[in-house]
This record gives sequence, structure tokens and C-alpha cells, in this order.
Amino acid sequence: MGSGGISACPACSAAPLAEQQAKAAEAHSARLMLSVPQAHCAVCISALEQAMMAVPGVASARVNLTMKRVSVEAGPDVTAQDLITAAAGVGYDAHEMDPGLLNTTETERQGRDLLMRLGVAFFSMMNVMLLSVAVWAGAEGVTRDLFHWISAAIALPTVAFSGQPFFRSAYRALRVGRLGMDVPISLALILASSISLFETIHSGEHAYFDAAVMLTFFLLAGRYLDHRTRAIARSAAQSLAALEVPRAIVLRDGVEVTLPIAEVALGDLVRVRPGGRMPVDGIVEDGQSEVDRSVLTGESLPVFAGPGTTVSAGEVNLTGPLLVRVLAAGRESSLHRMADLVAVAESARTTYTSLAERAAAWYSPLVHLLSFSAFGFWMWQTGGDLRFALNISAAVLIITCPCALGLAVPAVVTSASGRLFRKGLLIKSGTALERLAEVDLVVFDKTGTLTMGTPKPTNLEEIPRNALSVAKALAEASSHPLAVSLVAGASAMGIRATALTALAERPGYGVEGMWNGQTVRLGRAAWCGAASEDVTATYVQIGGATHAIRFADRLRPGAGQLIGQLKSQGMRVQLLSGDAEGAVRDLAERLGIAEWTANALPAEKAAAVTALRDAGHRVLMVGDGLNDTAALVAAHVSISPATALDAARVASDIVLLGSDLLPLSDALRISRQSTQRIRENFAISALYNVVAVPIALMGFATPLAAAIAMSLSSITVSLNALRLR
Repeated sequence: MGSGGISACPACSAAPLAEQQAKAAEAHSARLMLSVPQAHCAVCISALEQAMMAVPGVASARVNLTMKRVSVEAGPDVTAQDLITAAAGVGYDAHEMDPGLLNTTETERQGRDLLMRLGVAFFSMMNVMLLSVAVWAGAEGVTRDLFHWISAAIALPTVAFSGQPFFRSAYRALRVGRLGMDVPISLALILASSISLFETIHSGEHAYFDAAVMLTFFLLAGRYLDHRTRAIARSAAQSLAALEVPRAIVLRDGVEVTLPIAEVALGDLVRVRPGGRMPVDGIVEDGQSEVDRSVLTGESLPVFAGPGTTVSAGEVNLTGPLLVRVLAAGRESSLHRMADLVAVAESARTTYTSLAERAAAWYSPLVHLLSFSAFGFWMWQTGGDLRFALNISAAVLIITCPCALGLAVPAVVTSASGRLFRKGLLIKSGTALERLAEVDLVVFDKTGTLTMGTPKPTNLEEIPRNALSVAKALAEASSHPLAVSLVAGASAMGIRATALTALAERPGYGVEGMWNGQTVRLGRAAWCGAASEDVTATYVQIGGATHAIRFADRLRPGAGQLIGQLKSQGMRVQLLSGDAEGAVRDLAERLGIAEWTANALPAEKAAAVTALRDAGHRVLMVGDGLNDTAALVAAHVSISPATALDAARVASDIVLLGSDLLPLSDALRISRQSTQRIRENFAISALYNVVAVPIALMGFATPLAAAIAMSLSSITVSLNALRLR
């Protein structure tokens, strides 16, 4: 053995080294989040995850179909653009999101917590009820006491654990001097448990642990239903902010440097490549391209961008690289200002008071007054019999416990949501049906809402076939929406593309090439030597001849019938669009909408809806774009198609899952039925209290009988809600 130190075991030294390498890899890995609005099924999940995993450096990829997002863990060399390209390769549009601005963990945790406590309460209720059967069957003396103690061992921890949501809420309310719905609930649970424990200790004949646990279960069932109706409704402002581009390519001393958007300064030069989203507001210094502003303004066609053109964060650069001088970035950008606008409108809408909240305002104080009055009266009447007075006080609290009131709304909303889901509508907000029943005016966006958002050529038969062959060949060299539509239309007619040479796309103008020794072009009117028509069109120039190829957006299925049905119901209908005047006017005339507005900016849309609301109207807004988001939130209630941008879907109360608009008429009808059922449930609850409370006050109801009566009222309310199905 050498005189040196003890030699280290290779396996032992390798383990810490492996751990250090793992930690180093983790430290250098990045979490990227992409929005994938077109994902809708299990096949989409598989295709997207496989495409992401095929990108070198990607460690994991998980698609969340509910939120239409994909979360990717990858090495530092993997960029969002790599993932966007991979998604495009399997047919999906993707947009980078900032995961730091998205926080749904707390909502999910609350749902799991409620469900776990509900499960514990159900398990305990079944066991305590079995033990109670033995007591009801005539068990006496030591046997009865044993069953009571076993029931106590099950019930007391259950009430303490499962009742936490009510106890915490009651404590918060009492701390600020307020009586909420959870205060009488907590008192009822504590009294029922305390009286039962007191009776058990003193070998009493009656213990009401089954009442306490049953009460806990039914109350948690109502609370969980209520949570589920609200869980999907997340902050629209949060999702809007997350759509901002988190990084920008900045030119520093002639070198391109990728920086977080927070480090981009006023006056910096930013490079925006084709296919990229504008990270800042600014002025184009160099380059020519076309930008897609539909997400911000609703304009159905891309617009030219060249030196001196103003661009805004959130717009998409389509055809050529641009160098943009920064005017505003981060919190000062137009996209972030829109998020702020949405946040303000969203907070204003949360002031809506539901029927349940209005009922609770008077119900909770009345419950306490009755219970304390009963306690005081029977203490006086019996000469200070604390046990008897407490039993009656607890029975009054339990029998008047707002369980049926708590179920009245969630039970109806859950039932109605199921019915509307089968018709293709997803209800996201707990108060959406109540608000929808109050609507008297409907405002529609145009592109992507009343129309499919995909222009189709309308006059291809009028264009000479040789010109169509040239036009198709030129269109195949471009990714412009009209070019893509033209290729599809010409292919459907059996037109074959002519062989062209020297094909080149001129950003902001169109595509040109050589055919039979002459220049041929497809693009803007002036560039092709034609006068612009007052319709959506592209122009093909062959020699000295120019042909206009016109386009029209297809109506959504059911759009015409829906407008007719809304009018027959006495609804006022308006069209509010950011598109050009000619396109908006033509659509309004086709559908018979007398009131319409064109060229409306996002803030103007929100202001118009707010003005209608301030004038006393209950506005239903139906829209699909980022430019509609603030208006969707400002409206009394809102609906967006499933094909809408993530932020618009999040801002809306109801999502239309299919392409047919006609189910919107069903939603209005079912919402009125739902409100009627909710009022009926309140009437049932009130009638129950009118009958049951005097019985409890006179001392004819034990806490157990009160719990059974309360459970029957809850079941009656739930059965009435099921009539909606």
C-alpha cells in the first residue's frame, strides 16, 4: 500500500460527477412555450410531440390540448423558430408564448384539493352511515357508545380536514367583520360535531356525526361544481401578454444580438425576418415586405411595409426581411397596451353580481339571527338547559344551511353546459348563462366570425385559361393568402401551371417571372398596370393585358339563419369590423344587417361596446381576433369560435366548437331556460325553509333529522336542474 491518501472508489466519484453534469445540463436547458390554436384531437397531440422531439436538442415535448399549448424542454441552442418550423412541417401554425406570464398552477391545485376533500368526505359518510344503522336498529349501552366513539374517530378528522375550504373562508370573512355564506356553514359543522362529541362523552342516546359528515359532503359537492364552472375562465390579459415576443434580434455595432425584450431600448434597430412576429412598435428603416395585421386590426389582407412605414408589436412579417427602428417596446408596446385595456374591461365585468350572490346577501344574516334567537328562547324557556338549547340551535343552523342555495346555480350551470356542449358550445364562465339570458343587442365581428376568414376566387371562369395557367404558376411561388387560395381554385378547375423562368417574389408588390420572352406579374393593381377595384382582388399581367381575379370570403354555415332568428327574437344586430369599408358593406347587405362599422381599431371596438353598455344595453359580442379581445371582455357576455386566437377564446365566456353559427340561437334560448330553473331552485329552497325552519325552531327536529331534510332539499334542487337535459 502506498504512503499516499486512501484511493477513491471510481463508482463513488462518478456519481457526484453525473449529478453535477445533470445539474449543469438542467441549468443550460430552456423551457419554451408555443400556442398551437389548430390542435384539437389526439392525432394533433401525437403529431406535434413527435415533430418537436425530432428537433435536435429537444429533451421533452408535452401538448396541453385544453389550453392548445405545447411545452418544450430543450437545450440552449434550440430556438422558438426551430419549433415553429417543426410545427409548420406537420401542418400547424404556432406562436411563441412567454411561460413566465402564464400561471394556471394555482387554479389546478385548488381543483385537485377540492376533489380530494370531497372524496374523503364521501368515504367517511358511507362508513359513518353504516355505523349509525346499528344505533338506529336499537344498539344500547356500551355497544351504542362504542359505535359513537368509532363514528367520532372517523367523523371529527374528516370534518376538520374536508371542511377546511369553509373554515378558511369563514375566518377571512369574520376577520374583516363580514358575514359570508361560509360562516353559517362552518358554525353548523362545528356545532353538529361538538354536540355529538359532548353526547358521546356523556353516553347520550343521540350523536349526530353522520349529520356533520353528510353536511360536509353535500356542501363540498356544490363547491366543486362551482369551481369547475369557473376553472376554465382564465385572465385574457395574461394570455395576451404571453403572446408578446419575448426576444428580439437587435443590431449593436453592426452585429446581430438576440436580447430579451426588456433590454431593447428606444431607438434600437431590430431585425425582423420573414415569418416572424413584430417584437416592438417602430418605423421600417430598411427592407420591403407585407405584414399581416389581421390579428390586431381585423384587416383580411396583408399590407405593404417599406421604409417609413409604421409597424406594431404582434403583426406578422410575411415576405421580406425588415430593419425596424424601435419606438416602443415591452410594456409600452401597442400589444401590451391592448392587454392593459383588456385587464381594465375584465375587472369591470367582474362587478356583475350573480343571482346566488344576491340571495346570499340577505340569507346569511337571517340564518344567524334565527339560530341565535332559537338558542336564547329555549335557554329562557327551559330555565338554562344548555344541551337542549344547543341542539335546537344546531338543528336550525343545519336545516337552514345554504346547501341547496349553494347547489342552485352550479347544478343548473352544469346541466345546461352539458346540453350546450352536445350542441357544440363550451360554457367557460359560471355566470355566462345568467348574463346571456339578459342580452338585447348582438355585435358581430366580420372576418373569421360571420365569415370563414378564407377568401375564395369568384370569377375564375371569366379569366382566359392561358392567363389562369400563368397566374397559377406565379401564385405557387408565394405564400400570400390570396395566392394560396388562387392555387386551390385553379387546381379545382383542372388548370395546370405554365412553366415560367426567373420567378421572383417582390415583397410588398407580388410575384413576377418570364414567359415566352415577356415579363408576367401577379400582385397589386398599380404594379400590374391596372386600376384598383373596390373589392378584394389580385391582378395578373401578361404583356399589355391585365386581368382582375376577385375574391370573396365565404359565410360561416348558419350565419344568414342566425341573423334572421335574432331579429325574430327582437334582438338588435350590429356588425363591427376592422376590415375595409367595401367588404364590410357588402357583407352587411348580404345578411340584412342595417347597422355596421368598418375600419374599427381594437380600442374603438372596445369603446363602441362600452358605449352601448353605458346606454343600458346588454351586449353579446361575437368575435375571433386579437383585435376583438378588449371588446369581448367589455361586453356583457361574449362568444368566440374555436378557431379564434387563444387570447380571444380566453377572453370569451362561451366557445363555439363547430363552424356552424346556428347553435348561438340555442344558447340564447337555453340561457333563458337556465335562469328560470335557477329562480325555481331558489323558490324550492325558500319553500323548504318556510316549512322546515318552524319545525326546527319548535324543537321537533334533531340535528340528524335536520341534516336529512337539508340533503333532500339539495337532491330536489339537483333533480330540477336535470330537467334542462
